[in-house]
Amino acid sequence: MDVTEVLLPGVGVRYEFTTSAGDRLGIVTARSGDVDVVAYTADPDVAVPLFRLTRDEADTVADILGALRIAERFADLTREIPGLGAGQIPVPAGSPFAGRPLGETRARTRTGASIVAIVRNDHVIASPGPGQVMRPGDVLVVIGTHDGIAGVERILRG
Repeated sequence: MDVTEVLLPGVGVRYEFTTSAGDRLGIVTARSGDVDVVAYTADPDVAVPLFRLTRDEADTVADILGALRIAERFADLTREIPGLGAGQIPVPAGSPFAGRPLGETRARTRTGASIVAIVRNDHVIASPGPGQVMRPGDVLVVIGTHDGIAGVERILRG
């Protein structure tokens, strides 16, 4: 899909694209962080406002859509490679690693499985580094063999 990016001096940036149904949409990100979503009429110079999002609302929508895309990509990957799986493992409140950095689990070294994302409420932390602190209730997205994923779950339980 082709996305056109247009700098709007003093305002922000406008992104435009045409959907598979032929609708032309625009997303204007203002310097303030607010986002306007518009649709274009038959006249390419006329945009009809659809809705406005605050910075926090736009971040929430991006997180939701990003989480869906990440999950889709991992599902595709695990279908393509025999023996590879994806799991979602919650960090229990009683875990010895709750409140501690991810690297302290040594999960990849001990199990061969990789923690590729942390889902925290409605926010996704993609590719978390070893210093990322895990919180009770976080959900770890893990890629590896089924035994490796089960091993990460055992580590988190203590």
